[in-house]
Amino acid sequence: MPKQFILDLVADMTLEEKAMQMTQLAPEFFYHKEPANLTGPFRQWRFEEDQLACMGSTLGPSGASYLRRLQEDYLAVSRQKIPLLFMSDVIHGYRTVYPIPLAQGCSFDDALVEEAAAATAKEAAAAGLHVTFSPMVDLVRDPRWGRVMESPGEDPYLNGRMAAAMVRGYQGTDLKEKGRIAACIKHFAAYGQPEAGREYNTVDMSRGVLRDFYLPPYQEAVKAGAAMVMTSFNLVERVPATCNKLLLRRILRSEWGFKGVVISDFAAVDETMNHSVAADPEEAARKCVQAGLDIEMMSGVYASALKKLVEEGRLAESEVDECVIRILELKDRLGLFENPYKDADEKDEKTLLLCKEHRALSRKLAREGMVLLKNNGILPLDGSQKIGLAGPFADTGCILGGWHCEGKVEEAVTLRQGMEESLGRKLPVGMSAPFLYTERHDVPDDVCGALDALSDSQVCVVAIGEPQWETGEASSRTNLRLTPHQEKLVHALKAAGKQVVAVLFTGRPMEIAPILEDCDAVLQVWFPGTEGGRAVSDILFGQYNPSGKLAMTFPRNVGQIPVYYNHYQTGRPLVREDDYFTSRYLDCPNSPLFAFGYGLSYTEFTCSGLAASPDGTQASVTVKNVGARAGETVVQLYVRDVSASVARPVKELKAYRRIALEAGEKAAVSFEVTDDMLGFYNEEEEWVHEPGWFDLFVGLDSERVEQVRIYRK
Repeated sequence: MPKQFILDLVADMTLEEKAMQMTQLAPEFFYHKEPANLTGPFRQWRFEEDQLACMGSTLGPSGASYLRRLQEDYLAVSRQKIPLLFMSDVIHGYRTVYPIPLAQGCSFDDALVEEAAAATAKEAAAAGLHVTFSPMVDLVRDPRWGRVMESPGEDPYLNGRMAAAMVRGYQGTDLKEKGRIAACIKHFAAYGQPEAGREYNTVDMSRGVLRDFYLPPYQEAVKAGAAMVMTSFNLVERVPATCNKLLLRRILRSEWGFKGVVISDFAAVDETMNHSVAADPEEAARKCVQAGLDIEMMSGVYASALKKLVEEGRLAESEVDECVIRILELKDRLGLFENPYKDADEKDEKTLLLCKEHRALSRKLAREGMVLLKNNGILPLDGSQKIGLAGPFADTGCILGGWHCEGKVEEAVTLRQGMEESLGRKLPVGMSAPFLYTERHDVPDDVCGALDALSDSQVCVVAIGEPQWETGEASSRTNLRLTPHQEKLVHALKAAGKQVVAVLFTGRPMEIAPILEDCDAVLQVWFPGTEGGRAVSDILFGQYNPSGKLAMTFPRNVGQIPVYYNHYQTGRPLVREDDYFTSRYLDCPNSPLFAFGYGLSYTEFTCSGLAASPDGTQASVTVKNVGARAGETVVQLYVRDVSASVARPVKELKAYRRIALEAGEKAAVSFEVTDDMLGFYNEEEEWVHEPGWFDLFVGLDSERVEQVRIYRK
């Protein structure tokens, strides 16, 4: 039951005030300025001064001084003195930038991800923000889609654990606590599977696939207590998520018991008319409110239509009140009625933003999320070697990744700075001109200059990848190869007799097969954040032993996409390469270039002796470090239902554990096998556990596994 003071506020509101409480605008509009990066249909909407005096929340800008002034100015003209909510996209750090979420997924380290989210919340809260549009837990299988960088990866179990960790980190146990902000799960639902990997495109899938793969991560974030949910742009079963009763009423609120606030994405309420499910703003507003959408972001449909709809009897005022109550309850949970400025504090900003502790945490998480894809023994580097550095990411701070909020490229540690700091000497550098925003297609062709600059180098570290602004929203691609001049650089250095170590700065899995043979080592570092240069250097020189595992499969080429490990088995699987009438390609193997869960180390681990308890409730395996140095690895448990009422995936990740072992050390690793791990949604959409035979797989990636069969009643 809502608190009485909230019910009193709602009872005192006019319909216009309720509509504006349900409307989110950029703060510039309050000061009668037009925001710089307007998208979609927003330019057609205009608001009167009395409307702006009762809007409910703002999007975007931050900074303690600015937001304190905005709140003060707003409350001075607000009739009911209901504080504004300040929200922004604090995706992987505020001023201290952490590695992109895809890299965080590769850490398989929930505790560290939670710690980074908590540090992010401290910075964002000190800057005056109340809500972050994070975590983004859309399951992703198509690297052509630019927003894969925002997701923890392709696996529902991993994504769910990462989502819950981020929610806990942002929110703690009490949103009123200093340094806490509300988490907003996005994008509900299935936004990560647009047709052809093209941003904002149609999503079409069966209800079973939606239930099996795409919904579980959101549900885990809801279980963790997320305060908000953002709807996605796409259709789900031919209805836009923004007004989708199946998603918002039945699944989110009824089945999962979500009590918090639901917000649209940017102008998505208006876009229901583009989807041809609403003829005009009135119909769009009615459908969205009746579906349970509380806040409209950056369009004026609610503001223009709700009063008329209620007065004409086409929408019950109680349905509007339901939305407003949830918004006010969130403001109450944050303590804004007692302190409308919450944690906004310029002194705290100076202390917390980019502080030593947060930079150290960024460096640690960046290292854990980097994945060693290939190593012929050249790594770790010996500082006494003649080492050269080349490539567009050799000496640039543009390694933060998309959505880096208030991060500044000039504050990022470049690879050159990190390596020279480790070596204590200057490095020869060639072909280091970075990507320019105005020249998106390639970097300058200065391979000859690079060969001259690195002529005396035995080992060439080649820092290559994709520009950070070509990842994130509206950054879909059909070509995932490195640019021609970057590939040319790798081939030329190898042809010159150099040992080539490729360091890949990307926001997605790229098509790297064309350069793989000419690389002696390949280290996937993603966009590693503020401390990226030091983190990469730590791995290159062996100060940190890589332990990251791929959270997303690497394709051999774009034609394989989507390629992912937890697929359903076809009736004609490829067993032998000479089997013709099977599910296969003529020109490419079915297998990926690098599988989910894959990642090398500077030592070697083995898994052996997998055994299950007689009742099938426990599985144990012996993990041994058979190499010459200490290291960490991630032990992974997968399950397959041998015979079920509906087809089940060939493997599903159900548990994992990071362990550290000294050279020669071994340890027994045990997993509990629960009914929940073996359950699924049947044809009637009921969650069931069917007795029968199950295969358990334990290993160090999704392909190198030990297998045992169990029977569960």
